[in-house]
Amino acid sequence: MKNVTDLIDSAASLAEEGLSKGEIADELNVSRETASWLVERSADEPAVESVGPDDIHVDWSAVGESSARLTAAGFALADLLLEHGTDVGLVVGIEKAGAPLATAVARELDADLATFTPPKHHWEDDEQADYSGSFSQNFADVSGRRCYVVDDTVTSGTTLTETIAAVENGGGTPVACGVLVDKRGTDRLEGVPVEALVRVIRVGE
Repeated sequence: MKNVTDLIDSAASLAEEGLSKGEIADELNVSRETASWLVERSADEPAVESVGPDDIHVDWSAVGESSARLTAAGFALADLLLEHGTDVGLVVGIEKAGAPLATAVARELDADLATFTPPKHHWEDDEQADYSGSFSQNFADVSGRRCYVVDDTVTSGTTLTETIAAVENGGGTPVACGVLVDKRGTDRLEGVPVEALVRVIRVGE
């Protein structure tokens, strides 16, 4: 994607496929507010002008489309996470985009794999669903395990915060979080260290 128009078109296509705004936010690596704005713009006439939200779109498809590049990114992220100890036997990947990255990290660390589906996948506008996210039963259990949490990007930090809480509620211990890109610029969330291969710093704020 090269510009905002491309993002709006992509949001429209995803909405037509039946994805929730939360899932669209996940697919396009933007905030929930930005996802809403993009979907609303896609339904407007082309002449409608409005100022977009303060957000940054991250397109890492060049990495994600190649198993070799994804493995290399997983190697680099695993190396970062190892600064927090080698006695971690489980990597938790946040669905959807965080799961393949977590798989690469887990392989490098010789660790087990768990996946977590965050609440935002059920989010639509101001709708407050009772859904709090869930761990897939097809992967490892977090109970009694020391875990690394892996996702592709941090925008507001909400999804990582929710995942940290879910791991703790499930009886696990989140040791550190690892992401490709941190758009929020944070070192810790809920007391858990956050490591990023790339951090975005807004100049002038």
